[in-house]
Amino acid sequence: MAVTKQKKYKILKWVGGILGFLILIVAGVSIYFSAKWKPLLTEKIKTGVYEGSNGLYRIDFKDIHLNLVTGSASLNEVSLIPDTAAFNRLKAVKLAPAHLFEIKLAALKLNRIGILTAYFKKRVEMNSIILDHPSIRIIHHQVAKRPDTVKDERTLYQQISKTLKLIHIKAIKIVDADLDYINGATMKPLNSIKHLTVNVQDLLIDSVSQSDTTRFYYTKDINFQLTGYRSTGKDKMYTMKVDTISGSTAGKYIRVVGFQMIPLHPDLAFTRMYKYGKDRYDLNFDHISFAGVDFIRLNTEGSLHATALKIGPAKAGIFVNRELPPPPNLNKVQNFPHVALKRLPMPTHIDTIKLTNIDVAYTEYNPISQKRGTVYFQNFGGNILNVTNDSSQLAKNNHAIADFHAMVMKTSRIDIHIDFNLTAENAAFTYKGEVAPMDMLVLNPVGKNMGLVEIESGKMRKTTFDIKANRSGSSGTVMFLYNDLKIKLLKEGEDGEPAKKKGFLSFLANNLLIKDNNPDKGKAPRIANITFQRTPAASFFNLLWKSVFIGMRENIGLGIVPVKTPEQGLEKIKDKKKERQEKKAERKRKKEAKE
Repeated sequence: MAVTKQKKYKILKWVGGILGFLILIVAGVSIYFSAKWKPLLTEKIKTGVYEGSNGLYRIDFKDIHLNLVTGSASLNEVSLIPDTAAFNRLKAVKLAPAHLFEIKLAALKLNRIGILTAYFKKRVEMNSIILDHPSIRIIHHQVAKRPDTVKDERTLYQQISKTLKLIHIKAIKIVDADLDYINGATMKPLNSIKHLTVNVQDLLIDSVSQSDTTRFYYTKDINFQLTGYRSTGKDKMYTMKVDTISGSTAGKYIRVVGFQMIPLHPDLAFTRMYKYGKDRYDLNFDHISFAGVDFIRLNTEGSLHATALKIGPAKAGIFVNRELPPPPNLNKVQNFPHVALKRLPMPTHIDTIKLTNIDVAYTEYNPISQKRGTVYFQNFGGNILNVTNDSSQLAKNNHAIADFHAMVMKTSRIDIHIDFNLTAENAAFTYKGEVAPMDMLVLNPVGKNMGLVEIESGKMRKTTFDIKANRSGSSGTVMFLYNDLKIKLLKEGEDGEPAKKKGFLSFLANNLLIKDNNPDKGKAPRIANITFQRTPAASFFNLLWKSVFIGMRENIGLGIVPVKTPEQGLEKIKDKKKERQEKKAERKRKKEAKE
């Protein structure tokens, strides 16, 4: 037994010794070839980049590490630098690209490279390429293109097939990149992105993958994530913030989490920084997501097609200062939703836009009452179908249909159906809907401050409307059913004092003009037939509610009040300001006389 054990021990020693010797040989050969190939490989990389870009780029790096045993390589402190002289030469002959790239990265790592396979079989296979903390500057130039330039219509595989039979990389990772988009004329940043991570999965370029429609740019998936985006606009009026933007070509989605548009000044101070009236927005969107995005079509045709766009929960604050004149020659019809859709920079088709749990606060400052009035729409939601400016889709269906609901002033539900004609030259659309019962006292914060009208009592049973509208105005029917309506007509207070009741005028209004109920006892409900002429400065939202509002006024007996032009409104504001100043001066004189 002892002899047998000794023999086994000797055999193991021999085997171990041989293996150790072989490992030393392999390690020595690896070190020798790594040292021998290092300067050769360095020169090959630099020459390849320079010649491959027609002298437009050169690459520098501090060091290169090559391990033949593990099949890995890394380049440290890498820089890709464009040659401006070469760019100018290409620009002179109209062959220059529109974008130049400047790239710096801590390390470029290539793992599990089949070096012998690449050399002998012309097949490049590796596990991963990792770009660690790159800084990327994309410089955009306005360049002319030669009209006789012939585009290479060959696939990428066809272009490399004489040199390589296959390129297969399981993963490409760009980790925590900073990206700046630069105006080449001024060299000023147009946009900056920090903390961008990109993962490319299963890049395969061969004779089969070139026609594989399940792949995007020869990959199974490209997914990305951007965190902590923050930007301040050129005019320093807003800060834009985003917690996370992510997307995936395989998942066909783009998601935005935590989008905020934050005004940098209080409401009145903000609007008074402009010469003309400009709305102030305060936006906070928890989620915005595109689903079913056709990335291949987006890349090949430059058109956006998605099955759904989901927005919400969200909060939106809109502030309008009525003391400022509208910009000259402004017509807000260009901001009507279906008109603005036409101006999108690319053909777009979204099957359904889904809005969920959005709270909207619309505030106007009335310079006559010197007060703010706010209309609240809570839990606003609904769907818009067939949102498109794509001519091929419009030929099939040129109507977008919207169905919305919301809680008005936190107490009453409104339902509205809107039919947008997407091809009408006059921006035509129709809308109809219903407002549920409401205690009308909840409207006082709006009525007192915006319109100097206070409701003393009144119960709304229901309001329905059916209206046709376009860029010129609207016409239709409004039925406002209510009981026991009493109002006060107010006049503005002095020196910030509360508004006061116009006693005699209120008496006349309640007893001679306003009808307490609709319907009156034993009679059919009154229905108002309205015609409203829109002013150019009136927004889409203004057209919607003003058309219903004048119908409600006619239902209660006040008739249709002519709509003031912006110039008439401003003239009244100036008169009121002058009147207040004169009264203030008179009180000061009386006080000084007493003293």
